[in-house]
Amino acid sequence: MKFFSALLLCSILFAAALSSDAAVINGQNYVPLDEWGRANGLQAVWIKRDGEIELTNQAVRLVFYVNSAESEINGVNVRLSFPVADAKGVALIAQFDIDSALRPLLYPAGYVNHDRITTICLDPGHGGKDTGNRVHSFFWHDEKTYTLALAFELRAQLQKLGFKVIMTRSSDTYVDLPVRPEIANKAGADLFISLHFNATQTDPDEVQGPETYCITPVGAASSNSQGEGADHGPTPANRYEHSSLLFAYEMQKALVGNLHVVDRDVRRARFAVLRDAQMPAILIEGGYMTNPTEGKKIFSAAYRKQMAAAMVQGILAFQRLTAPAVQPTAKKGPK
Repeated sequence: MKFFSALLLCSILFAAALSSDAAVINGQNYVPLDEWGRANGLQAVWIKRDGEIELTNQAVRLVFYVNSAESEINGVNVRLSFPVADAKGVALIAQFDIDSALRPLLYPAGYVNHDRITTICLDPGHGGKDTGNRVHSFFWHDEKTYTLALAFELRAQLQKLGFKVIMTRSSDTYVDLPVRPEIANKAGADLFISLHFNATQTDPDEVQGPETYCITPVGAASSNSQGEGADHGPTPANRYEHSSLLFAYEMQKALVGNLHVVDRDVRRARFAVLRDAQMPAILIEGGYMTNPTEGKKIFSAAYRKQMAAAMVQGILAFQRLTAPAVQPTAKKGPK
């Protein structure tokens, strides 16, 4: 029944894409948001006319911004691949984003793998000669130090729950970027998590909050600042892009909700550590070391413990959505 329900939902979504009001903008097929919403049981309301539109029902709340790729999906900020367009007062969304973002997040049962999670690979960013970001606050703080400390804390919490955890590095050593996902692949890991912390020279007092990345879909440009264009070909990780998106979404939701921090979006990137991962894979920028308030927290073991606990919640939420339910063993009656 679940399979046929997923097919029905896909049919409804595809039918919405064939609306007579559809348009082609910069080579992308666009459909009216309100029509797509009605076909999926959502009511569309303009919050700010020609600026912000909301689609809701009792279980779903979606927010889109005209001429922007920013969106909010059930309380989590998700960066779309293409901006929502305005056609004479009608908000249009790219069919590409319906297929690659909305469907996997709203109807995950039909789009993600259903495998039990037993082994998790943690990738503490940077190491050795690669310090990562460096921030001076009384003394120099190297990103590589705090990614490793966070990985140790996260590993301990995951092991207590019975997960097998492997790490791409467990000391201050340099590991080539392509080797990191290779370690996860060879170990048969079920999840890959690369841990990082951010920095900025622009408005460091204001910019803060985590960002969670997953692989960019084929045909779209990456949303990181050094992102590759839409002409980039497929990678091994694209086989798992829907699962990785859902994993990134659940992780970002857990980080923002549990740590009460600024939500800087689920984003897409073809990072070297993500491209060759043969399992759901994400890269987490856990916050900004350059922000005076957030930086002090990152440098604190107590806060990293809270962050690790939030990440565990994100992993467990993803597991509940994707792993098969454990069937109770039937008790045998007396003969």
